[in-house]
Amino acid sequence: MGIRRLSNPFSYWGYGIYNDIKSRLPYYKSDFADAFNYRVVPSTTFVFFTNLLPAIAFAQDMFDKTNSAYGVNEVLLSTAIAGVVFGLFSGQPLCIVGVTGPVSIFSYTVYELIQPRGTPYFPFMCWIYLWSMVFHIIIAVGNYIAFLKIISKFSCEVFGFFICIVYIQKGIQILGRQFDAVDLASGYCSVMISLLMVICGVGSFLFGSYLHYFKHWTRKFFVDYGVPLAVVFFTGFIHFGGKLDKTELARLPITKSFQPTYAGSDRSHGWFVHFWPGENIAVADVFLALPFAVLLTFLFYFDHNVSSLMCQSSDYPLTKPSSFHWDFALLGITTGVAGIIGIPAPNGLIPQAPLHTDSLLVHNKHGKVVSVVEQRVTNTAQGLITFVMMTRPFLVVLGLIPQAVLAGLFFVMGLTGLHGNPITNKIRYLFLDSEYVESDPTCPRMFKDIHNIKNKKWFYIYLLLQVIAGLSEFAITCTKGAVGFPGVLMFFAICSKWVWPWIIPKEELEHLDGEVADELIIRNLNIVQIVKESKKHWVDEEKGNYDDINAEEHEMVQIRESESS
Repeated sequence: MGIRRLSNPFSYWGYGIYNDIKSRLPYYKSDFADAFNYRVVPSTTFVFFTNLLPAIAFAQDMFDKTNSAYGVNEVLLSTAIAGVVFGLFSGQPLCIVGVTGPVSIFSYTVYELIQPRGTPYFPFMCWIYLWSMVFHIIIAVGNYIAFLKIISKFSCEVFGFFICIVYIQKGIQILGRQFDAVDLASGYCSVMISLLMVICGVGSFLFGSYLHYFKHWTRKFFVDYGVPLAVVFFTGFIHFGGKLDKTELARLPITKSFQPTYAGSDRSHGWFVHFWPGENIAVADVFLALPFAVLLTFLFYFDHNVSSLMCQSSDYPLTKPSSFHWDFALLGITTGVAGIIGIPAPNGLIPQAPLHTDSLLVHNKHGKVVSVVEQRVTNTAQGLITFVMMTRPFLVVLGLIPQAVLAGLFFVMGLTGLHGNPITNKIRYLFLDSEYVESDPTCPRMFKDIHNIKNKKWFYIYLLLQVIAGLSEFAITCTKGAVGFPGVLMFFAICSKWVWPWIIPKEELEHLDGEVADELIIRNLNIVQIVKESKKHWVDEEKGNYDDINAEEHEMVQIRESESS
Protein backbone atom coordinates (compact mmCIF):
# COMPACT_ATOMS: atom_id res chain seq x y z
CA MET A 1 0.00 0.00 0.00
CA GLY A 2 2.85 2.38 0.93
CA ILE A 3 4.64 1.57 -2.33
CA ARG A 4 1.48 2.34 -4.35
CA ARG A 5 1.14 5.68 -2.58
CA LEU A 6 4.74 6.60 -3.41
CA SER A 7 4.16 5.90 -7.11
CA ASN A 8 1.19 8.30 -7.23
CA PRO A 9 2.42 11.53 -8.91
CA PHE A 10 -0.20 13.62 -7.04
CA SER A 11 0.89 12.45 -3.58
CA TYR A 12 3.49 15.24 -3.37
CA TRP A 13 1.29 18.09 -4.60
CA GLY A 14 1.66 21.01 -2.22
CA TYR A 15 4.68 19.50 -0.47
CA GLY A 16 6.94 22.39 -1.55
CA ILE A 17 4.53 24.92 0.00
CA TYR A 18 4.19 22.76 3.11
CA ASN A 19 7.96 22.52 3.48
CA ASP A 20 8.44 26.29 3.00
CA ILE A 21 5.90 27.14 5.69
CA LYS A 22 7.13 24.42 8.03
CA SER A 23 10.77 25.47 7.75
CA ARG A 24 10.12 29.23 7.97
CA LEU A 25 7.34 29.40 10.59
CA PRO A 26 9.67 28.78 13.60
CA TYR A 27 11.53 31.98 12.66
CA TYR A 28 8.42 34.19 12.47
CA LYS A 29 8.77 35.61 15.99
CA SER A 30 12.48 36.27 15.53
CA ASP A 31 11.72 38.06 12.25
CA PHE A 32 10.31 40.87 14.38
CA ALA A 33 12.62 40.54 17.39
CA ASP A 34 15.70 40.77 15.13
CA ALA A 35 14.45 44.12 13.79
CA PHE A 36 15.76 45.85 16.91
CA ASN A 37 18.95 46.72 15.08
CA TYR A 38 20.53 50.01 14.02
CA ARG A 39 20.44 48.99 10.33
CA VAL A 40 16.63 48.77 10.16
CA VAL A 41 15.77 52.50 10.15
CA PRO A 42 18.21 53.54 7.38
CA SER A 43 17.30 50.41 5.43
CA THR A 44 13.57 51.25 5.60
CA THR A 45 14.24 54.80 4.39
CA PHE A 46 16.53 53.60 1.61
CA VAL A 47 14.16 50.88 0.36
CA PHE A 48 11.20 53.25 0.46
CA PHE A 49 12.89 55.74 -1.87
CA THR A 50 14.42 53.10 -4.17
CA ASN A 51 10.93 51.61 -4.53
CA LEU A 52 8.89 54.83 -4.70
CA LEU A 53 10.89 56.77 -7.29
CA PRO A 54 10.89 54.10 -10.03
CA ALA A 55 7.23 53.38 -9.23
CA ILE A 56 6.10 56.94 -9.96
CA ALA A 57 8.25 56.96 -13.11
CA PHE A 58 6.42 53.82 -14.30
CA ALA A 59 3.13 55.49 -13.32
CA GLN A 60 3.93 58.36 -15.69
CA ASP A 61 4.79 55.87 -18.45
CA MET A 62 1.54 53.91 -18.07
CA PHE A 63 -0.52 57.08 -17.68
CA ASP A 64 0.74 58.33 -21.05
CA LYS A 65 0.29 55.04 -22.91
CA THR A 66 -3.00 53.72 -21.48
CA ASN A 67 -5.03 56.93 -21.91
CA SER A 68 -4.92 57.57 -18.14
CA ALA A 69 -6.15 54.07 -17.24
CA TYR A 70 -3.31 53.64 -14.76
CA GLY A 71 -1.80 56.49 -12.78
CA VAL A 72 0.00 57.34 -9.56
CA ASN A 73 -2.73 56.03 -7.24
CA GLU A 74 -2.84 52.60 -8.88
CA VAL A 75 0.94 52.20 -8.76
CA LEU A 76 1.17 53.42 -5.15
CA LEU A 77 -1.62 51.09 -4.05
CA SER A 78 -0.01 48.11 -5.78
CA THR A 79 3.38 48.90 -4.23
CA ALA A 80 1.89 49.39 -0.76
CA ILE A 81 -0.16 46.17 -0.81
CA ALA A 82 2.84 44.20 -2.05
CA GLY A 83 5.11 45.59 0.67
CA VAL A 84 2.71 44.81 3.50
CA VAL A 85 1.61 41.38 2.22
CA PHE A 86 5.10 40.11 1.44
CA GLY A 87 6.56 41.75 4.52
CA LEU A 88 4.11 39.96 6.82
CA PHE A 89 3.24 36.71 5.05
CA SER A 90 6.00 35.72 2.62
CA GLY A 91 8.63 33.13 3.38
CA GLN A 92 11.42 35.47 2.24
CA PRO A 93 10.60 39.03 3.37
CA LEU A 94 13.93 40.34 2.05
CA CYS A 95 12.50 40.18 -1.49
CA ILE A 96 11.04 43.58 -2.41
CA VAL A 97 7.88 43.38 -4.53
CA GLY A 98 6.29 46.18 -6.53
CA VAL A 99 5.45 47.49 -10.00
CA THR A 100 8.23 46.76 -12.49
CA GLY A 101 9.23 47.99 -15.94
CA PRO A 102 8.16 44.74 -17.64
CA VAL A 103 4.71 45.01 -16.04
CA SER A 104 4.45 48.55 -17.38
CA ILE A 105 5.33 47.33 -20.89
CA PHE A 106 2.88 44.44 -20.61
CA SER A 107 0.04 46.68 -19.38
CA TYR A 108 0.19 49.33 -22.08
CA THR A 109 0.84 46.81 -24.86
CA VAL A 110 -2.32 44.90 -23.91
CA TYR A 111 -4.16 48.24 -23.97
CA GLU A 112 -2.89 49.02 -27.48
CA LEU A 113 -3.90 45.56 -28.73
CA ILE A 114 -7.45 45.37 -27.36
CA GLN A 115 -8.63 48.96 -27.79
CA PRO A 116 -9.26 48.58 -31.56
CA ARG A 117 -11.46 45.53 -30.77
CA GLY A 118 -13.62 47.53 -28.37
CA THR A 119 -12.79 45.16 -25.49
CA PRO A 120 -13.15 46.87 -22.09
CA TYR A 121 -9.64 47.22 -20.65
CA PHE A 122 -10.12 46.66 -16.91
CA PRO A 123 -12.35 43.54 -17.14
CA PHE A 124 -9.90 42.11 -19.70
CA MET A 125 -6.88 42.82 -17.48
CA CYS A 126 -8.81 41.33 -14.57
CA TRP A 127 -9.26 38.06 -16.44
CA ILE A 128 -5.59 38.00 -17.43
CA TYR A 129 -4.68 38.34 -13.76
CA LEU A 130 -7.26 35.77 -12.60
CA TRP A 131 -6.06 33.18 -15.14
CA SER A 132 -2.49 33.96 -14.14
CA MET A 133 -3.40 33.47 -10.48
CA VAL A 134 -4.66 29.97 -11.33
CA PHE A 135 -1.40 29.21 -13.18
CA HIS A 136 0.67 30.54 -10.27
CA ILE A 137 -1.12 28.28 -7.80
CA ILE A 138 -0.86 25.22 -10.10
CA ILE A 139 2.89 25.84 -10.50
CA ALA A 140 3.39 26.29 -6.76
CA VAL A 141 1.21 23.36 -5.68
CA GLY A 142 2.61 21.10 -8.41
CA ASN A 143 6.18 21.89 -7.25
CA TYR A 144 7.09 23.16 -10.72
CA ILE A 145 9.20 25.93 -9.18
CA ALA A 146 11.97 23.31 -9.41
CA PHE A 147 12.27 24.12 -13.14
CA LEU A 148 13.87 27.39 -12.05
CA LYS A 149 17.09 25.38 -12.21
CA ILE A 150 17.18 25.92 -15.98
CA ILE A 151 17.69 29.65 -15.38
CA SER A 152 21.41 30.32 -15.63
CA LYS A 153 23.56 33.44 -15.37
CA PHE A 154 23.13 33.88 -19.12
CA SER A 155 19.40 34.63 -18.75
CA CYS A 156 19.82 36.82 -15.66
CA GLU A 157 22.54 38.95 -17.23
CA VAL A 158 20.56 39.33 -20.47
CA PHE A 159 17.40 40.31 -18.58
CA GLY A 160 19.28 42.95 -16.56
CA PHE A 161 20.87 44.29 -19.77
CA PHE A 162 17.45 44.47 -21.46
CA ILE A 163 15.81 46.28 -18.51
CA CYS A 164 18.53 48.95 -18.41
CA ILE A 165 18.13 49.64 -22.16
CA VAL A 166 14.35 49.95 -21.65
CA TYR A 167 14.91 52.47 -18.82
CA ILE A 168 16.96 54.69 -21.12
CA GLN A 169 14.32 54.34 -23.84
CA LYS A 170 11.59 55.41 -21.37
CA GLY A 171 13.55 58.53 -20.44
CA ILE A 172 13.94 59.50 -24.11
CA GLN A 173 10.21 58.93 -24.74
CA ILE A 174 9.20 61.17 -21.82
CA LEU A 175 11.51 63.95 -23.06
CA GLY A 176 10.17 63.59 -26.61
CA ARG A 177 6.62 64.15 -25.38
CA GLN A 178 7.59 67.42 -23.68
CA PHE A 179 8.11 69.13 -27.06
CA ASP A 180 4.57 68.24 -28.16
CA ALA A 181 2.73 68.45 -24.81
CA VAL A 182 3.81 72.05 -24.06
CA ASP A 183 6.18 73.88 -26.41
CA LEU A 184 9.73 74.00 -27.76
CA ALA A 185 11.13 75.91 -24.77
CA SER A 186 9.63 73.36 -22.36
CA GLY A 187 11.19 70.52 -24.37
CA TYR A 188 14.71 71.97 -24.30
CA CYS A 189 14.41 72.96 -20.64
CA SER A 190 13.28 69.39 -19.82
CA VAL A 191 16.33 67.98 -21.63
CA MET A 192 18.61 70.25 -19.58
CA ILE A 193 16.98 69.27 -16.28
CA SER A 194 17.15 65.56 -17.08
CA LEU A 195 20.87 65.83 -17.95
CA LEU A 196 21.56 67.68 -14.72
CA MET A 197 19.69 64.88 -12.91
CA VAL A 198 22.01 62.38 -14.58
CA ILE A 199 25.10 64.32 -13.50
CA CYS A 200 23.92 64.44 -9.88
CA GLY A 201 22.47 60.92 -9.73
CA VAL A 202 25.28 59.07 -11.50
CA GLY A 203 27.86 61.38 -9.92
CA SER A 204 26.69 60.56 -6.39
CA PHE A 205 26.84 56.84 -7.23
CA LEU A 206 30.38 57.07 -8.61
CA PHE A 207 31.55 59.34 -5.78
CA GLY A 208 30.26 56.99 -3.10
CA SER A 209 31.31 53.75 -4.80
CA TYR A 210 34.67 54.44 -6.44
CA LEU A 211 36.29 57.48 -4.82
CA HIS A 212 37.85 57.58 -1.37
CA TYR A 213 37.11 61.06 -0.10
CA PHE A 214 35.69 61.40 3.42
CA LYS A 215 34.71 58.53 5.70
CA HIS A 216 32.94 55.37 4.55
CA TRP A 217 29.61 56.36 6.12
CA THR A 218 29.69 59.69 4.23
CA ARG A 219 30.27 57.96 0.90
CA LYS A 220 27.52 55.47 1.79
CA PHE A 221 25.14 58.40 2.32
CA PHE A 222 25.83 59.65 -1.22
CA VAL A 223 25.14 56.20 -2.68
CA ASP A 224 21.92 55.67 -0.69
CA TYR A 225 20.37 59.14 -0.84
CA GLY A 226 22.03 60.95 -3.75
CA VAL A 227 19.21 60.21 -6.20
CA PRO A 228 16.29 61.03 -3.82
CA LEU A 229 17.98 64.32 -2.89
CA ALA A 230 18.51 65.09 -6.59
CA VAL A 231 14.78 64.55 -7.19
CA VAL A 232 13.94 66.94 -4.33
CA PHE A 233 16.44 69.56 -5.51
CA PHE A 234 15.37 69.62 -9.16
CA THR A 235 11.70 69.63 -8.21
CA GLY A 236 12.46 72.90 -6.42
CA PHE A 237 14.89 74.05 -9.12
CA ILE A 238 12.10 74.98 -11.52
CA HIS A 239 10.87 77.53 -8.92
CA PHE A 240 14.21 79.37 -8.64
CA GLY A 241 12.85 82.24 -10.74
CA GLY A 242 14.38 84.11 -13.64
CA LYS A 243 13.63 82.79 -17.09
CA LEU A 244 12.43 79.51 -15.57
CA ASP A 245 9.27 81.39 -14.54
CA LYS A 246 8.50 81.93 -18.22
CA THR A 247 8.84 78.23 -19.05
CA GLU A 248 5.95 75.88 -18.38
CA LEU A 249 6.98 72.33 -17.48
CA ALA A 250 4.68 69.30 -17.47
CA ARG A 251 4.46 67.60 -14.09
CA LEU A 252 3.47 64.22 -12.71
CA PRO A 253 -0.35 63.98 -13.04
CA ILE A 254 -2.26 63.21 -9.83
CA THR A 255 -5.91 62.64 -8.91
CA LYS A 256 -8.01 62.49 -5.73
CA SER A 257 -6.70 60.64 -2.69
CA PHE A 258 -7.40 56.89 -2.61
CA GLN A 259 -9.45 57.14 -5.81
CA PRO A 260 -8.84 55.44 -9.18
CA THR A 261 -7.23 57.63 -11.82
CA TYR A 262 -9.71 56.58 -14.50
CA ALA A 263 -13.50 56.77 -14.12
CA GLY A 264 -14.82 55.58 -17.47
CA SER A 265 -17.65 53.18 -18.30
CA ASP A 266 -15.56 50.06 -17.58
CA ARG A 267 -14.56 51.46 -14.19
CA SER A 268 -17.70 53.06 -12.86
CA HIS A 269 -17.66 51.15 -9.56
CA GLY A 270 -14.53 52.58 -7.94
CA TRP A 271 -11.80 50.13 -7.04
CA PHE A 272 -13.93 47.05 -7.67
CA VAL A 273 -13.83 45.88 -11.30
CA HIS A 274 -17.00 44.19 -12.55
CA PHE A 275 -15.48 41.33 -14.51
CA TRP A 276 -18.18 38.66 -14.87
CA PRO A 277 -18.84 37.58 -18.48
CA GLY A 278 -21.84 38.57 -20.52
CA GLU A 279 -22.69 41.81 -18.77
CA ASN A 280 -19.20 43.37 -18.57
CA ILE A 281 -17.04 41.45 -21.04
CA ALA A 282 -17.70 38.98 -23.86
CA VAL A 283 -17.15 35.29 -23.10
CA ALA A 284 -14.77 35.08 -26.08
CA ASP A 285 -12.62 37.82 -24.52
CA VAL A 286 -12.45 35.87 -21.26
CA PHE A 287 -10.71 33.04 -23.12
CA LEU A 288 -8.73 35.47 -25.26
CA ALA A 289 -7.09 36.55 -21.99
CA LEU A 290 -5.62 33.04 -21.54
CA PRO A 291 -2.53 33.37 -23.80
CA PHE A 292 -1.78 36.76 -22.27
CA ALA A 293 -1.98 35.14 -18.83
CA VAL A 294 0.49 32.44 -19.89
CA LEU A 295 3.01 35.12 -20.97
CA LEU A 296 2.49 37.08 -17.76
CA THR A 297 2.92 33.94 -15.64
CA PHE A 298 6.23 33.12 -17.27
CA LEU A 299 7.38 36.72 -16.80
CA PHE A 300 6.56 36.53 -13.08
CA TYR A 301 8.04 33.03 -12.81
CA PHE A 302 11.33 34.40 -14.06
CA ASP A 303 11.33 37.95 -12.69
CA HIS A 304 10.07 37.22 -9.18
CA ASN A 305 12.10 34.09 -8.55
CA VAL A 306 15.30 35.63 -9.91
CA SER A 307 14.69 38.65 -7.64
CA SER A 308 14.33 36.25 -4.74
CA LEU A 309 17.50 34.41 -5.78
CA MET A 310 19.46 37.66 -5.99
CA CYS A 311 18.40 38.92 -2.56
CA GLN A 312 19.51 35.66 -0.93
CA SER A 313 22.63 35.07 -3.00
CA SER A 314 25.53 33.06 -1.59
CA ASP A 315 27.36 36.39 -1.26
CA TYR A 316 25.18 37.17 1.76
CA PRO A 317 25.68 35.27 5.06
CA LEU A 318 21.99 34.40 5.54
CA THR A 319 20.96 31.94 8.24
CA LYS A 320 17.19 31.62 7.77
CA PRO A 321 15.55 29.26 5.22
CA SER A 322 14.54 30.29 1.71
CA SER A 323 11.01 30.04 0.35
CA PHE A 324 10.04 29.76 -3.31
CA HIS A 325 6.90 27.59 -3.60
CA TRP A 326 4.85 29.44 -0.96
CA ASP A 327 6.04 32.87 -2.12
CA PHE A 328 5.03 32.13 -5.72
CA ALA A 329 1.57 31.01 -4.56
CA LEU A 330 1.31 34.24 -2.54
CA LEU A 331 2.34 36.21 -5.64
CA GLY A 332 -0.49 34.49 -7.51
CA ILE A 333 -2.99 35.61 -4.87
CA THR A 334 -1.81 39.24 -5.03
CA THR A 335 -1.98 39.05 -8.84
CA GLY A 336 -5.63 37.97 -8.67
CA VAL A 337 -6.47 40.69 -6.15
CA ALA A 338 -4.72 43.27 -8.39
CA GLY A 339 -7.03 42.30 -11.25
CA ILE A 340 -10.17 42.58 -9.15
CA ILE A 341 -9.33 46.07 -7.84
CA GLY A 342 -7.86 47.27 -11.17
CA ILE A 343 -4.21 47.96 -10.36
CA PRO A 344 -0.96 46.78 -12.01
CA ALA A 345 0.15 43.41 -10.60
CA PRO A 346 3.28 43.60 -8.42
CA ASN A 347 6.17 41.16 -8.59
CA GLY A 348 9.82 40.88 -7.55
CA LEU A 349 11.93 43.96 -8.20
CA ILE A 350 15.39 43.99 -9.73
CA PRO A 351 17.59 45.67 -8.46
CA GLN A 352 15.61 46.71 -5.37
CA ALA A 353 15.53 43.17 -3.90
CA PRO A 354 19.32 42.67 -3.66
CA LEU A 355 19.77 46.34 -2.70
CA HIS A 356 17.47 45.67 0.26
CA THR A 357 19.75 42.90 1.48
CA ASP A 358 22.79 45.13 0.89
CA SER A 359 21.26 47.80 3.11
CA LEU A 360 20.89 45.28 5.96
CA LEU A 361 24.50 44.08 5.98
CA VAL A 362 26.38 44.40 9.27
CA HIS A 363 30.13 45.05 8.98
CA ASN A 364 32.87 44.70 11.56
CA LYS A 365 35.43 47.46 12.22
CA HIS A 366 37.55 46.17 9.33
CA GLY A 367 34.66 46.52 6.87
CA LYS A 368 34.06 42.78 6.53
CA VAL A 369 30.43 41.58 6.30
CA VAL A 370 29.60 39.51 9.38
CA SER A 371 25.81 39.14 9.20
CA VAL A 372 22.51 40.25 7.66
CA VAL A 373 19.62 41.63 9.68
CA GLU A 374 16.96 39.18 8.49
CA GLN A 375 13.57 40.54 9.53
CA ARG A 376 10.12 41.60 8.27
CA VAL A 377 9.89 45.18 9.52
CA THR A 378 11.68 47.04 6.70
CA ASN A 379 9.54 45.58 3.91
CA THR A 380 6.31 46.01 5.87
CA ALA A 381 7.17 49.55 6.98
CA GLN A 382 8.02 50.80 3.48
CA GLY A 383 4.68 49.40 2.30
CA LEU A 384 2.82 51.24 5.06
CA ILE A 385 4.64 54.49 4.28
CA THR A 386 3.62 54.09 0.63
CA PHE A 387 -0.02 53.94 1.78
CA VAL A 388 0.58 57.31 3.47
CA MET A 389 1.82 58.73 0.15
CA MET A 390 -1.73 58.30 -1.19
CA THR A 391 -3.07 60.94 1.20
CA ARG A 392 -3.79 64.38 -0.28
CA PRO A 393 -0.82 66.35 1.16
CA PHE A 394 1.73 63.85 -0.13
CA LEU A 395 -0.04 63.45 -3.48
CA VAL A 396 0.22 67.21 -3.96
CA VAL A 397 3.95 66.98 -3.22
CA LEU A 398 4.33 64.20 -5.81
CA GLY A 399 2.37 66.34 -8.27
CA LEU A 400 5.10 68.99 -8.06
CA ILE A 401 7.69 66.67 -9.66
CA PRO A 402 8.45 67.72 -13.27
CA GLN A 403 8.27 64.96 -15.86
CA ALA A 404 11.81 65.99 -16.86
CA VAL A 405 13.00 64.77 -13.45
CA LEU A 406 11.29 61.42 -14.05
CA ALA A 407 13.09 61.18 -17.40
CA GLY A 408 16.37 61.88 -15.62
CA LEU A 409 15.47 59.23 -13.05
CA PHE A 410 15.05 56.67 -15.84
CA PHE A 411 18.45 57.67 -17.24
CA VAL A 412 20.10 57.30 -13.82
CA MET A 413 18.59 53.83 -13.28
CA GLY A 414 19.57 52.71 -16.77
CA LEU A 415 23.13 54.03 -16.73
CA THR A 416 24.01 52.84 -13.23
CA GLY A 417 22.47 49.46 -14.03
CA LEU A 418 24.47 49.14 -17.26
CA HIS A 419 27.63 50.15 -15.41
CA GLY A 420 27.43 47.08 -13.19
CA ASN A 421 25.97 44.68 -15.75
CA PRO A 422 28.32 41.79 -16.72
CA ILE A 423 27.43 42.12 -20.41
CA THR A 424 28.40 45.80 -20.41
CA ASN A 425 31.67 44.97 -18.67
CA LYS A 426 32.46 42.29 -21.25
CA ILE A 427 31.86 44.82 -24.03
CA ARG A 428 34.07 47.33 -22.21
CA TYR A 429 36.84 44.76 -22.05
CA LEU A 430 36.94 44.61 -25.86
CA PHE A 431 38.17 48.24 -25.93
CA LEU A 432 40.60 48.13 -23.00
CA ASP A 433 44.35 48.49 -23.41
CA SER A 434 45.88 45.03 -22.89
CA GLU A 435 48.89 46.53 -21.07
CA TYR A 436 46.53 48.14 -18.55
CA VAL A 437 44.79 44.82 -17.91
CA GLU A 438 48.04 42.87 -17.60
CA SER A 439 50.20 45.17 -15.50
CA ASP A 440 48.09 47.82 -13.76
CA PRO A 441 47.17 46.70 -10.20
CA THR A 442 44.16 49.05 -10.19
CA CYS A 443 42.51 47.15 -13.06
CA PRO A 444 39.28 45.52 -11.80
CA ARG A 445 39.46 41.79 -11.22
CA MET A 446 36.67 41.01 -13.69
CA PHE A 447 38.75 42.30 -16.60
CA LYS A 448 41.77 40.29 -15.51
CA ASP A 449 39.62 37.15 -15.31
CA ILE A 450 38.43 37.68 -18.87
CA HIS A 451 41.97 38.40 -20.04
CA ASN A 452 43.21 35.14 -18.53
CA ILE A 453 40.83 33.06 -20.66
CA LYS A 454 43.16 31.11 -22.95
CA ASN A 455 40.85 30.56 -25.91
CA LYS A 456 38.82 33.75 -26.24
CA LYS A 457 36.99 32.49 -29.32
CA TRP A 458 34.24 30.99 -27.16
CA PHE A 459 34.13 34.11 -24.98
CA TYR A 460 33.40 36.24 -28.07
CA ILE A 461 30.72 33.80 -29.27
CA TYR A 462 29.08 33.70 -25.82
CA LEU A 463 29.09 37.51 -25.59
CA LEU A 464 27.61 37.77 -29.09
CA LEU A 465 24.79 35.40 -28.08
CA GLN A 466 24.07 37.53 -24.99
CA VAL A 467 23.98 40.76 -27.00
CA ILE A 468 21.69 39.17 -29.60
CA ALA A 469 19.36 37.92 -26.85
CA GLY A 470 19.22 41.31 -25.11
CA LEU A 471 18.63 43.27 -28.32
CA SER A 472 16.00 40.73 -29.45
CA GLU A 473 14.02 41.30 -26.25
CA PHE A 474 14.34 45.05 -26.68
CA ALA A 475 13.40 44.91 -30.39
CA ILE A 476 10.12 43.13 -29.75
CA THR A 477 9.13 45.77 -27.15
CA CYS A 478 9.35 48.38 -29.93
CA THR A 479 6.59 46.63 -31.91
CA LYS A 480 2.90 45.84 -31.44
CA GLY A 481 4.03 42.39 -30.35
CA ALA A 482 5.72 43.81 -27.23
CA VAL A 483 3.41 41.71 -25.06
CA GLY A 484 5.30 38.65 -26.31
CA PHE A 485 8.68 39.66 -24.86
CA PRO A 486 8.35 37.08 -22.03
CA GLY A 487 8.20 34.45 -24.78
CA VAL A 488 11.54 35.71 -26.17
CA LEU A 489 12.94 35.54 -22.65
CA MET A 490 11.73 31.95 -22.30
CA PHE A 491 13.18 31.02 -25.72
CA PHE A 492 16.68 32.18 -24.81
CA ALA A 493 16.45 30.59 -21.34
CA ILE A 494 15.77 27.24 -23.05
CA CYS A 495 18.58 27.89 -25.55
CA SER A 496 21.09 28.60 -22.78
CA LYS A 497 20.26 25.27 -21.16
CA TRP A 498 20.01 22.93 -24.16
CA VAL A 499 21.21 24.68 -27.34
CA TRP A 500 24.36 26.56 -26.35
CA PRO A 501 26.10 23.29 -25.25
CA TRP A 502 25.88 22.22 -28.91
CA ILE A 503 27.64 25.43 -29.97
CA ILE A 504 30.17 26.00 -27.16
CA PRO A 505 32.25 23.15 -25.65
CA LYS A 506 30.95 22.07 -22.25
CA GLU A 507 34.13 22.91 -20.31
CA GLU A 508 34.21 26.41 -21.85
CA LEU A 509 30.50 26.98 -21.19
CA GLU A 510 30.90 25.98 -17.54
CA HIS A 511 33.49 28.73 -17.19
CA LEU A 512 31.42 31.37 -19.02
CA ASP A 513 27.98 30.48 -17.63
CA GLY A 514 26.84 28.95 -14.37
CA GLU A 515 24.04 28.33 -11.91
CA VAL A 516 22.33 31.30 -10.30
CA ALA A 517 21.37 29.51 -7.09
CA ASP A 518 23.74 28.12 -4.48
CA GLU A 519 23.55 24.62 -3.01
CA LEU A 520 21.19 25.55 -0.15
CA ILE A 521 18.66 27.14 -2.51
CA ILE A 522 18.95 24.27 -4.97
CA ARG A 523 18.03 21.98 -2.08
CA ASN A 524 14.87 24.03 -1.44
CA LEU A 525 13.93 23.83 -5.13
CA ASN A 526 14.65 20.07 -5.17
CA ILE A 527 12.95 19.29 -1.87
CA VAL A 528 10.30 17.04 -3.44
CA GLN A 529 12.88 15.07 -5.42
CA ILE A 530 15.02 14.70 -2.31
CA VAL A 531 12.04 13.40 -0.31
CA LYS A 532 11.11 11.00 -3.11
CA GLU A 533 14.62 9.58 -3.24
CA SER A 534 14.88 9.21 0.54
CA LYS A 535 11.49 7.46 0.69
CA LYS A 536 12.42 5.24 -2.24
CA HIS A 537 15.60 4.27 -0.39
CA TRP A 538 13.51 3.53 2.72
CA VAL A 539 11.06 1.44 0.69
CA ASP A 540 13.91 -0.49 -0.92
CA GLU A 541 15.34 -1.23 2.51
CA GLU A 542 11.94 -2.32 3.83
CA LYS A 543 11.40 -4.49 0.76
CA GLY A 544 14.83 -6.04 1.30
CA ASN A 545 13.92 -6.78 4.92
CA TYR A 546 10.64 -8.38 3.82
CA ASP A 547 12.50 -10.52 1.28
CA ASP A 548 14.93 -11.64 3.98
CA ILE A 549 12.05 -12.52 6.32
CA ASN A 550 10.23 -14.44 3.58
CA ALA A 551 13.41 -16.34 2.75
CA GLU A 552 13.89 -17.28 6.41
CA GLU A 553 10.28 -18.37 6.73
CA HIS A 554 10.57 -20.48 3.56
CA GLU A 555 13.74 -22.07 4.92
CA MET A 556 12.03 -22.83 8.26
CA VAL A 557 9.09 -24.44 6.45
CA GLN A 558 11.47 -26.65 4.47
CA ILE A 559 13.27 -27.69 7.67
CA ARG A 560 10.00 -28.57 9.38
CA GLU A 561 8.82 -30.57 6.38
CA SER A 562 12.10 -32.49 6.28
CA GLU A 563 11.90 -33.19 10.05
CA SER A 564 8.29 -34.41 9.83
CA SER A 565 9.15 -36.69 6.93
